[in-house]
Amino acid sequence: MAKKILDAPELFVNRELSWLEFNDRVLQEGLSKDVPLLERLKFLAIVSSNLDEFFMIRVGGLMQQRVARLRRRDFSGLTCSQQLQRISRRAHQMVAQQSAGIRRGLDKLKEHNLHVLEITDWTGEQRRFLQKYFTQEIQPVLTPVAVQELEPCPLLPGLQLYVGLVLGSRQTKEPSERIVVIPVPSRFPRFITIPTEKGTYLAKLEDVIAANSGRMFSNKELLGLAYFRITRDADVAIQDDEANDLLRVVEKAVLNRHRRSAVRLEISTNPDPRLKKWLVHYLQLRTAEVYEIDGMIDATALMEIAGRGGMEDIRNPDWPPQQPQDLIGTDDLWRSIRDHDILLFHPYESFDPLIQIMEQAAEDTHVLAIKQTLYRTSGDSPIIRALERAAQNGKQVTVLVELKARFDEARNVNWARRLEDAGCLVIYGIAGYKTHSKALLIIRREDTRLRRYVHLATGNYNDKTARLYSDIGLMTCDGTIATDVSAFFNLLTGYSEVVGWSQLSIAPTEMRRRFLDLIEREIQVSTPDQPGLIMAKVNSLQDKEICRGLYRASQAGVKIKLNVRGICCLRPGLKKISKRIEVRSIVDRFLEHARIFYFQNGGHEEIYLSSADWMTRNLDQRLEILFPVKDATLRRRLVGIMETFFADNVKSHLMLPDGTYERVERDGKPVHAQEKFYRDAVEAAGAAQKTAVRFQPLTRPAEESNL
Repeated sequence: MAKKILDAPELFVNRELSWLEFNDRVLQEGLSKDVPLLERLKFLAIVSSNLDEFFMIRVGGLMQQRVARLRRRDFSGLTCSQQLQRISRRAHQMVAQQSAGIRRGLDKLKEHNLHVLEITDWTGEQRRFLQKYFTQEIQPVLTPVAVQELEPCPLLPGLQLYVGLVLGSRQTKEPSERIVVIPVPSRFPRFITIPTEKGTYLAKLEDVIAANSGRMFSNKELLGLAYFRITRDADVAIQDDEANDLLRVVEKAVLNRHRRSAVRLEISTNPDPRLKKWLVHYLQLRTAEVYEIDGMIDATALMEIAGRGGMEDIRNPDWPPQQPQDLIGTDDLWRSIRDHDILLFHPYESFDPLIQIMEQAAEDTHVLAIKQTLYRTSGDSPIIRALERAAQNGKQVTVLVELKARFDEARNVNWARRLEDAGCLVIYGIAGYKTHSKALLIIRREDTRLRRYVHLATGNYNDKTARLYSDIGLMTCDGTIATDVSAFFNLLTGYSEVVGWSQLSIAPTEMRRRFLDLIEREIQVSTPDQPGLIMAKVNSLQDKEICRGLYRASQAGVKIKLNVRGICCLRPGLKKISKRIEVRSIVDRFLEHARIFYFQNGGHEEIYLSSADWMTRNLDQRLEILFPVKDATLRRRLVGIMETFFADNVKSHLMLPDGTYERVERDGKPVHAQEKFYRDAVEAAGAAQKTAVRFQPLTRPAEESNL
């Protein structure tokens, strides 16, 4: 079919609306009775944190375009104004469902002796306790701000919860109204525990402040009250190609976020009209950008409740990570990697081997150098500590710290300073690109030769998210892969220009072309008797050229099975266009984060793993790695993993041609992919323990001990 036809706007789903459909799938988990109650509250909290980032980045960018009066349409045919209108409608609907779900969830908690009280529920004794708590613990920290009387009006930071008051004078018949806002201290727990002999009773921090605010304004009359929260545009561009000191540029950009324009106002339902009118005027927002919340504002605080101890009957059972299949029965990581390639399937299998090899490399006198990319790390990263220790032990340590990892910039600035202080050579990437690849190279002297140990992965070097995200890593000593990884690090440090790669494909120079070539090859080898097959698992599919390539493959008879967790701009099931394309999405207890690509290739199967999604930003604006899985056993294991994802009928959603999703109908035996992966990991570890040969050392018989 002509390229022009495959460019038609009706063939594509708008990116922002597709993302909202993803967040709706998260919301549906929070509303599902099949999900344990505390886990539902987690999902409802995640809906809020997701929306915060969406409004700060995506909506903020669209509002910038609207202010600039850009009339450019996206490839689904929508202008920025049309997108903002549709986003507002969908987001308002979503927030209303979320608020109703939170009310039901908190009400259900009462059956488990956990009560989140409204102000009207407080008993006299509870009210007296909270008054005392307010006076002793909260009031000294509060800073009421008379916003109307200060010129210029102070900046109200984004994502800060406020109690807004309308006050009048008690001394005049016609009270002079004034608006005062009180920032709710973010360092305090959002829920205050009220002492009781039976059960658990919680009061919301903002309610305690509101109920006792009159004690702060004894000569004033409270005329109106509302809770509110502002979301500001955080789409700050960092021009690192012109910066002499990228660290300072990033630090400044993080600070600038607090001064950006407002993109959303969340306010409690039925607010005092005077307060609402002032806020809308102050923030220069439109009616559609105001969200009246019938319930909790900033529901991310529900994580406090979900994380409380006890109540095991209403949370998921713990799934502790198991020893990786490919490392069972070994206590020597270096030897194991030399013997065979090793697949790590997190979080079902432990992240510990990565930490262990880093710690061993830091102390091993045979290790000469370590090179690693870091995109996001944990708060107290053992990886960072190992790199510091290695440098202090005199090893050559080169680390690329990506300072522009969104919302982790401040943390990564701190890591960069620490690593530099320890003696590491810290690189901040290539100007104009984010380095999103996940790569580790360890050079070790063994006998008379140098050997290179490589780890490549789909996920970050983060021991915390490795317990929450589903990712795959590969540890290998393969010479051709190691040569490419060495060249990649030389590229990052400026030693060499782009080279011809033997095993890897690198974005932004050639990865898209590689994917399109693999799709085209599948078209060429596909026959009516043996149709081609492409399976892919990604977080997002948005790149237009990849979408067109998949459309062409479908038209040529290739079967295409896509597991896309989040954004999917391709429309499956369109007659004569994408009839052979199936798109599924899984939202479950672990965040699906792995990127796996399978090409049947006429029976000569190939499987690749990557740090990159099928998104334009990954393929054009980031340094990414696509790498093959060469070991036949590991390839078959990955095929099995992919087949399980597509067989899931418990947590899987099927994408419809209009861009909406419906749950996959359960036909026959239930298949729960994540549960199966964990059971497989437990069974593999258990079987290894049963078959392990135990050698008992011989001891001298007791009667001969004195001979």
